[in-house]
Amino acid sequence: MTQVIRPPYLKGSVTEDDFRSPEQASADEFKNVFRNHPGGVALITADDGNGPVALTATSVFSISVDPPLLGFSASAISSSTPTLLQADTVVVHFLTDENLAVAKLGATSGIDRFADTSIWGRLETGEPYFHGVKTWVRGEIVSRLETAGGILHVVRGLSTSIAEGPAEDDSNPIAYVNRTWHALTQGSSLPAN
Repeated sequence: MTQVIRPPYLKGSVTEDDFRSPEQASADEFKNVFRNHPGGVALITADDGNGPVALTATSVFSISVDPPLLGFSASAISSSTPTLLQADTVVVHFLTDENLAVAKLGATSGIDRFADTSIWGRLETGEPYFHGVKTWVRGEIVSRLETAGGILHVVRGLSTSIAEGPAEDDSNPIAYVNRTWHALTQGSSLPAN
């Protein structure tokens, strides 16, 4: 099992105060900066043996291609975090406008995200995944870093499912900007020059 890494300059449990400084942006200022910074939308699923969990995230990012590493963060108060801390593997689903209902499902608190058994199943390796999502990465959690209010997870890609090219697929990636879902269409691209 992967251990949670605590930055060496911190003693004991990490708290929000460990990251505070007299000179720092206010919480509202920081939220306003990121409110208008688009984030790609992904759904992360895992099962530690006690049942599947899912959460929608805009924090997924590529770390390297060789080895194939990606990262994502999850809030310490997310109902999925206890499972993510115990799970060895996850499936990171990269969502398109065809998957908006799945994005909303993973973002809704207090519901059974796996109640509708017709929309999800298990990979041969046991991880829960959603059938309608064409692009995903199944990965092993290789590192965790405790942060103020959450955990940063580093995942090594073990296998992938990739959607066919744009000619065969009319779906568009979802971005989340200013608390609103957006589809990135061909018309949204900017000229190269």
